Amino acid sequence: MSANIAAHLVRIHVDREDFESPDPTTGKALYALARIPNHRELFREVRGDHEDEPVPRDDTVIDLKKDDHFYSQKAVTIGVNGELYETTEARLSFEELVKIAYPVPPTGTCIEFTVTYRDGPPANPKGTLTAGHSVKIKNGMKFDVTATDRS
Repeated sequence: MSANIAAHLVRIHVDREDFESPDPTTGKALYALARIPNHRELFREVRGDHEDEPVPRDDTVIDLKKDDHFYSQKAVTIGVNGELYETTEARLSFEELVKIAYPVPPTGTCIEFTVTYRDGPPANPKGTLTAGHSVKIKNGMKFDVTATDRS
């Protein structure tokens, strides 16, 4: 590695791991450097009482500072049937929510589940989730999962 390139490398932290990255870099390069899976978002930690900044997964130029901290998904707390549940997933499926609400499924000849939600992100603030589908979640989102026996 040439001295010119090394002079522009900056130590950063992603999910508590140290990396060296060229400065400036791109969002796409940061995702690749830290091997962030496609279903996760990368965030840059911000000091003070401000929201952490999402890092776009594209060619947007990112200016780095020594020891910048990034994380690949913030844990969020959701309510499922009045119980708090923490997850780092960006989306949850109908089936995952049923499993959270009913770790031991109810018995019956024809059990059906209904999943409704509220307090979601602006793109989907409330609604009903059906089998085979998923919904983007946010901190504080609430889910009601009900089971009925249609016998």
